[in-house]
Amino acid sequence: FLEVTAPPGPEMGALRFDNDGGVTILAGTLDFGVGHQTAFAQVLSARLGIPFEAIRLVEGDSDRLTLGGGTGGSKSMMVGSETLLKASDQVIERGRIIASYLFETNTGDIEFRNGKFVVSGTDRSVSVLDLASKLRAGEIRLPKEVPQTLDVDQRFDGVASAFPNGCHIAEVEVDPETGIAKVVKYTAVNDVGTVINPMIVEGQVHGGVAQGIGQVLYEGTVFDEEAQLLTGSFMDYCMPRADHLPNFVCESAPSPATTNTLGIKGVGEAGCAGALPATMNAVLDALSGFGVHEIEMPVTPDKIFAAISAGRKIQDTSLLT
Repeated sequence: FLEVTAPPGPEMGALRFDNDGGVTILAGTLDFGVGHQTAFAQVLSARLGIPFEAIRLVEGDSDRLTLGGGTGGSKSMMVGSETLLKASDQVIERGRIIASYLFETNTGDIEFRNGKFVVSGTDRSVSVLDLASKLRAGEIRLPKEVPQTLDVDQRFDGVASAFPNGCHIAEVEVDPETGIAKVVKYTAVNDVGTVINPMIVEGQVHGGVAQGIGQVLYEGTVFDEEAQLLTGSFMDYCMPRADHLPNFVCESAPSPATTNTLGIKGVGEAGCAGALPATMNAVLDALSGFGVHEIEMPVTPDKIFAAISAGRKIQDTSLLT
């Protein structure tokens, strides 16, 4: 058993309160279709009470970012959410000081509740966005030593990695007359810690499972004897399509991680990591009845047919002897 505790690396999670009344998150991660805008906005909205639709995300802009490790290793929500929470705490700390000047009271009398800075024991309050607006309009007089804005730059040096786990079961049918293998049912139960957005998590599992099944059954580069690539286009290279795949059954059995505040574990690799062994083992289980116990990926129909034929010959020979 190897315990890995190294942090994924430093990350940036700056917040900018924009002139149009919205808030921009500057993040050092990079979204390639995995829903950062939605998930990050959910975290920030829940923490600061900012309307979801008022939050925008900027990633990968080197003119505005001071650091960032990009996306990899399923770390975006583990590190990104933690950075956003720390940035939010910094906004709250500043906001309490600034609100005390707005309400002409002690900072200790200012509470932060439900997205508002409230004077304890009164009905006097101001929202985060309204406080930022008053600052921009010059409606609050602040001494020089007090922060003049709610904008914050937060560097976070990372948390120890947290690894997901789960159980994937692939049910495969193999036609011995054609060598065609097909996944007829696929069930995945995953523990990715606290789930921020169930739809995004399930979508990532779906995509990963499809990738894994594709690698096992369909996808392979082929070269001729002169090293000429024969599968250089999608007319020749087989990728899994909708009719190759069943409807996936996906369930979540979360146990929150202890390495970050929200208890998140990564989900990015979960689908593919489970699909590769589950699907390949199912194919081998189906072929074991023909005396086939080893075959290389991708298990294309021609490979399966040849393996079954060879297995049958071996079985016939053994019967004769």
